Amino acid sequence: MTNLTILAFALVSFIGIATPGPTVLLALTNGSRFGIKAACLGMAGAVLSDFVLIGAVALGLGALLAASEFWFAIVKWIGVGYLTFLGVMLLRSKGTLDVLHTGGSSAGSSSRAIFLKSFFVAVTNPKGYLFFSAFLPQFVRPELPQLPQYLALAATFALIDFAVMFGYAVLGSRAVRLLKKSGALWLDRICGGALLALAGSLAFYRRASA
Repeated sequence: MTNLTILAFALVSFIGIATPGPTVLLALTNGSRFGIKAACLGMAGAVLSDFVLIGAVALGLGALLAASEFWFAIVKWIGVGYLTFLGVMLLRSKGTLDVLHTGGSSAGSSSRAIFLKSFFVAVTNPKGYLFFSAFLPQFVRPELPQLPQYLALAATFALIDFAVMFGYAVLGSRAVRLLKKSGALWLDRICGGALLALAGSLAFYRRASA
């Protein structure tokens, strides 16, 4: 795998990751609600999901979801349900500043919860499996050993994913310091509404072969 191939993969990956999606919105929300340090736990969960998704695609799970309406629907509706749950929780929140003032002591702000939220949001999104199934083979040379190539692509994607999410988390943490309580409340509302919109788009998403 040449440096040019990695560079091309990195460029396309950056464009895809920078477009706001569930994990990016969670990084923004976690940064605003709990600070950069806690947000990094969510980023770690999202990065772990990158390796899980790419590993699953390398093992053929992406092809299975593309071919099976049943398993595609199972993964899709789990993802829809979880995104809906997170969106509703944000819509019902009392505002970012209230969380910060109480030290983020609620169960929802625990290290494990922050990590698992980002992990499950990404790993239950069937669009991720289909995306990698269509995207990765274009950068893999079939005549060469597959494992080192997939590892290189996974590490590249995870590094870019972390960098982009970190940028959004910093943006969230800076924004909340400039907002009054009502503005912080609206930040939660906007992110919650965006997650619900993504859940809705996923609910209507269909396999290309369908």
